[in-house]
Amino acid sequence: MLEAAWWLPSVVVFGAAAVGAVLVMVGVRRAASRRGQVELDAGRRLEIEAKGLIVRADESVREGRREVAFAEAQFGAARAAPLREAVDRAGGLLREALLLQQRLDDAEPDTAAERRTWSSRIADGCRSAIALVDAATAELTAARAAERDVADELPVLRERIAQLQRRLATADAALEHLGRRFASSTLAAADADRRRASAAVAEAGVAVEVAAQRAATAGAGDAAEEPAADLLGRARAAAEQAERRLEAVERLEADLATASDEARAEAARLDVELAEARAQRDGLADGSDAAEPGVAAAAVDLGAALRQASALLAEPAPALADPFLLRDRLRAARDRVEAARADARRASSRLHGARSALGGALAIAESRILVARGLVDRGRSHVGADARTRLAEAERQLVIARQEPDPVAALDAARRAAARASDAEALARYDGSHG
Repeated sequence: MLEAAWWLPSVVVFGAAAVGAVLVMVGVRRAASRRGQVELDAGRRLEIEAKGLIVRADESVREGRREVAFAEAQFGAARAAPLREAVDRAGGLLREALLLQQRLDDAEPDTAAERRTWSSRIADGCRSAIALVDAATAELTAARAAERDVADELPVLRERIAQLQRRLATADAALEHLGRRFASSTLAAADADRRRASAAVAEAGVAVEVAAQRAATAGAGDAAEEPAADLLGRARAAAEQAERRLEAVERLEADLATASDEARAEAARLDVELAEARAQRDGLADGSDAAEPGVAAAAVDLGAALRQASALLAEPAPALADPFLLRDRLRAARDRVEAARADARRASSRLHGARSALGGALAIAESRILVARGLVDRGRSHVGADARTRLAEAERQLVIARQEPDPVAALDAARRAAARASDAEALARYDGSHG
């Protein structure tokens, strides 16, 4: 009996496995069903949102077209052109969204992925259309608000222009007064600023009066005419320009006083500089280095700078002064004297340095020439032409260094002699080792 039931355990195992497999399959199908339901619900919500956006975009475009008509009547076609362009672009986006919605509504079945893609495109296009119209109408609303503010701004700008006219009259009187004391070149920039300020004030006044007329005939004028708010904007810009120009004119008298003080200070500094420069020049002329070419040239340049600066200080004051020009001339003269003095100091310093270094340079050159000459003498015919040429040039430069009266030139020659001797030594050693 027991032997006949050997198959029962296998049946139990296989049965349990089959039940487990069935349960797994059922679980997978339920999970897939739940995921599909979630995706289906999300797709339906997206389609509902897209349809709502179509309604909003359509209303926005319709309202935008009405606003275009109002704007053209109020401001003219040119001013309303940006709004018209925005509404036209929004209308194109709306038409594309409607075509996609029509495809969704057709009887032909679409996959869930396609429906989600089309719904997203519909929603994005409608949002863009609404944003275009909103931005353009916001600009138009701002323009209308500016037009409404014209009545309040007109008296403010008129008073501002009246103040500028009073300042112009004061500036005229100030320039006339300064013209009796200073040269015309001094007042040229201020005169130009005054003329530009006057023109800007006149421009602002005309713009304000035309804006007042436009505001008085609002709704009855030509829509192609420039809006009153824009005219007031032009008037404000012109008034600001006039204020900047007048400020420059009004600063002129103070600037002239400052320049006069600076010119006097520059003259005093130049006088001190000249005294020191004369002492330096006399020291160069009387010193032992006066005949040296570099020092002599520096002394000549310093003397020329001294004469120019002294002549400037000795000039009589003109009837009509130009403090700006005088200050700049004095500064330039002092700069020239300072530069000439620095050149003279460098020439003297270079000369003294050359004298100090010349003895050592000559000794080095002589030593290297002796070494090179000894190598040539010992190597005899093995030493080639290159080494002998370098040695001859070194000896020639040494003779120049000993005979040159200018220590700077002598130092340069001594250094060249040492360099040529070093070359001759190296070449002679090479030839001797390979001979």
